[in-house]
Amino acid sequence: MEFKTVKQQRLYMQVADQIISMVREGVISVGSRLPSERDLAEKLGVSRPTIREAMIAMEISGIVEIRSGSGVYVVRKPGRHDTLPTEFGAGPFEILEARLALEGETAALAADKITKQELQRLKKLLADMARENQQESVHEDADEEFHRVIAEASGNSVLVSAVEWLWALRNESEISQMFHRRLREEGVRPIIEDHQSIYDALVEGSASKARKAMHKHLKRVIKTVIESEAT
Repeated sequence: MEFKTVKQQRLYMQVADQIISMVREGVISVGSRLPSERDLAEKLGVSRPTIREAMIAMEISGIVEIRSGSGVYVVRKPGRHDTLPTEFGAGPFEILEARLALEGETAALAADKITKQELQRLKKLLADMARENQQESVHEDADEEFHRVIAEASGNSVLVSAVEWLWALRNESEISQMFHRRLREEGVRPIIEDHQSIYDALVEGSASKARKAMHKHLKRVIKTVIESEAT
C-alpha cells in the first residue's frame, strides 16, 4: 500500500490552481477577461485579498496579464502538467495579518522600556522615511528600520526575531515583492502620519496609545492595499 505525502497549500495557491484548471479545460478561454475580483471572491468563498494574491501568482507564471484599470486577462493556456511553483512564499496579506497580531503588543511593551537613544533613532527615521517617499524608487528601508527599532525597544529578543522574520518574508517572497512593487508604482507610500502617532505614543510612554496607534497603522495599510488598483 503506497501513500502520497499530504502537502499543505496556501489558500491563494488553491484558488490559482482552480482557475488554471478551468483555463486548461477550456471553461475559460485564452484572451478572455476574468470575472471581477469581487465576483471571484463571492464565487470561490474567499476574501478579495486571496483573489489578488492568486492573480499575481498566475501573472508571475505567465498565465494571465494584469492590466491596470482594465482587468485580468488570460494570455496563455497552461499545459497538462502546468502547475504553479511552490516557492512563491507567503502572500502579502498573510504577512500583514501576522504583523497586526504581533506588532501592537510589541509597541505596547516598547512604550514602557524605550530609551532616549531609541527615540532619537525613531525621530531620525521619520525624517528618512519622508525623504524616501519623495524618491521615484522607494525601498522603504526607513520604514522597516522604524519597526525593528520598536521591536528592539520592547526588550524581548523573541519579538525582535519575529518582527525581523516577518519583514524578511515580505522582502523575499516573490509574490509579496511584486505586489508591493505594483503599489509603489501607483504611488502608495509609507504613511508618515501613522508613524508619527506611534512615535508620539512612545514618547508619552503610553502602552495603550502605542498599541492603538500601531493597530490603526497596520489596519490602514491593509485597507489601502485592498482598495488599491494593484490588480
